Amino acid sequence: MDGLVIKCTSFSPLTRWLFFNQCSLFTSIDNSCTLLRSNIYSSFSIPNKLNMVQTLELWGHWGAPNPWKVAMVLEELSLPYQINYLELTDVKTESYLEVTPNGRLPALRDPNTGITLWESGAIILYLVDQYDRDGKISYKDSPEKYLCQQWLAFQISGQGPYFGQATWFARFHPEKIQSAIDRYINEILRVISVIDLGLRRNPAAGNWLVGDKCTYADLSFATWALVGYGLLKELGKNEGLEKDYPNYTQWIAKMEEQESVKKIRDVMNQGRIAHSLKV
Repeated sequence: MDGLVIKCTSFSPLTRWLFFNQCSLFTSIDNSCTLLRSNIYSSFSIPNKLNMVQTLELWGHWGAPNPWKVAMVLEELSLPYQINYLELTDVKTESYLEVTPNGRLPALRDPNTGITLWESGAIILYLVDQYDRDGKISYKDSPEKYLCQQWLAFQISGQGPYFGQATWFARFHPEKIQSAIDRYINEILRVISVIDLGLRRNPAAGNWLVGDKCTYADLSFATWALVGYGLLKELGKNEGLEKDYPNYTQWIAKMEEQESVKKIRDVMNQGRIAHSLKV
């Protein structure tokens, strides 16, 4: 069994009760720890998921959706992490360029393995591969494993860029260019239609993108989906979404019920409001 090995020769009554009643691998013999089908041992192994994990570092910003989708995955996997908040004017500083030569958010440093990664999709795949050994938000077998990767790739190449450009031209570009706004709003609706069709074609019950559970594929879309819905509402383009894309709107509602999504959404919105950004 993988995990932290603790040496022991005897336990207090309380400790014995905790371990011998919570872990079916152990039984008590003469105040000692004994593995089933084995002789008396002087050590035992706590399963990997109970190991001490050092705190991961995530670089992000209140108004940037991409770091928050990584935070949702960290929450789902119950990993300890801290967020290093950067102003967008600081991402090209020498100190941050030492973290990522791209000078963009997010980036992640994992002291448990010594790796530093940038690009949200790569970070999510790493976290799932490294820490989701029980398959809570992923699948280990084909075809579901590769379908999750497919949807993540679509989020990175489709949803993120188009939703981001729509937000930029509608809210931040110094000159109002209606043709650009219209173009990217249409792309938002196209991406929504693709997701709606994908949900409809998923043979498993549950209204998720892959299989019958919420996976990292679903979570990767969450932050930009929330921002995109707010933008459509702001521009008066949200009418008819439930009628035209029922699977998509039900999917968003289900994701918002996930504890990780609720927690990160609230933190993200509080920060955006505090920084005078629209929710």
